[in-house]
Order: sequence, then structure tokens, then C-alpha cells
Amino acid sequence: GHEAVVKLLLNTGKVDVDSKDQYGRTPLLWAAKNGHEEVTKLLLNTGNVDVESKDQYGRTPLLWAARSGHEVVVKLLLSTGKVDVDSKDRNGQTPLSWAAKSEHEAVLKLIRSHVNLPQ
Repeated sequence: GHEAVVKLLLNTGKVDVDSKDQYGRTPLLWAAKNGHEEVTKLLLNTGNVDVESKDQYGRTPLLWAARSGHEVVVKLLLSTGKVDVDSKDRNGQTPLSWAAKSEHEAVLKLIRSHVNLPQ
């Protein structure tokens, strides 16, 4: 995931880490969606990134990482303590439901340990 370029850009201090493309997707969302662990770490380490940013479909970086089965990225996002594991996209899907639908067992287990399941 082009870590050196991202690091260089972040070091300028002139980059909006939450800038969005035409679909409302931020650099963190793209990194999470594509499983770019190092870029995800770099962005999270800025301390300025919105981990709950949503694209035009209401999907967060955690939802995309879960849907795509990127276990390490899911761990990184969960470790911030700032992600809403129960957030729903426009279709009412959550990171847990996407992980289940996509049959990503390891991700499913990780998210389950953070979900507020009804008693």
C-alpha cells in the first residue's frame, strides 16, 4: 500500500487525512477496504483520522475491512476503542453481518468479542 509515499505526505503536515472522494471514501476507508495494514497504521498514528467516517452508503472503515476479511486491519481499528461495531450502513448491515455474509470466520470471531449482543 505505498507506505513510503503516504509517510512522506503525512510528514508534510499539509494533508487532510479525512479528505473524501466522490463516494465519500477517506484514505483510511480505502486502506481498510483494501487490507493495507501499514497505511492503516500510519493514518491511525496521526491521531487526527476519523475512524467512524462513512461513505455514501453509510459504510465505515471497520465495515469495509470486515466485509473484505482483513483481519489485521479489523484488529487495528478495534484497538483504537473509537469504532462503533454496531454501526449500520444504509441497508441495515453491520460489520458483524458483513463478516458473516462473506464467511470470514477469524474476522467474525474478532468482531463478536466487541459487539453488544442482546441478552
